[in-house]
Amino acid sequence: MLTYLSSIDQSLFLALNSAHSPFFDHFFYYATRPIVWLPLYLALLVLVIREFRWKTLIVVLTAAILITASDQLANLVKAGSGRLRPSHEPRLEQQVHTVNGYTGGKLGFYSNHASNNFAFALFLILLLRRRYRWLTAVLLLYALIMSYSRIYLGVHYPGDILAGAAIGCLLGCLFAWATSGAMHLRRGAAGSEKAIR
Repeated sequence: MLTYLSSIDQSLFLALNSAHSPFFDHFFYYATRPIVWLPLYLALLVLVIREFRWKTLIVVLTAAILITASDQLANLVKAGSGRLRPSHEPRLEQQVHTVNGYTGGKLGFYSNHASNNFAFALFLILLLRRRYRWLTAVLLLYALIMSYSRIYLGVHYPGDILAGAAIGCLLGCLFAWATSGAMHLRRGAAGSEKAIR
């Protein structure tokens, strides 16, 4: 069964990875660089400040912990699974389209990029969706571009991306729930103090 699923994953990867052009080579190569997304990150920070004021510190700190947890969990699973990236798979590497010689690390399951970016996206979507409904589409598109770029660049199978996205979404939801709960409790405690006074 696992061999069959792996075969499907490889076939789908080759079909997607083979669809390339000079324009998208440049687009997806630079799409994974954080500096390219700096305007988006700054805009998101402004929205968080408008929504949470001084509690922005809590949101930023929690987001940093979330990304670290997501990234390290993916690294642990990579080490445990031992699955090679398509760019390092001897049977496939000659068929894989890469850009500017970039082949990534040796192991690929599952994708840090997919996990980290979907975790980040879901975290902010759940915290900000009541006031900024349009943000859901923007952040999901951002996460999809970042994730698909890994297939385009030849460093991840679709299965790596799907697994990373699923785990990232779960982590994003858990951290958003915990953050909302913590801020709600703090508001409740502040209200109680005022009532006592």
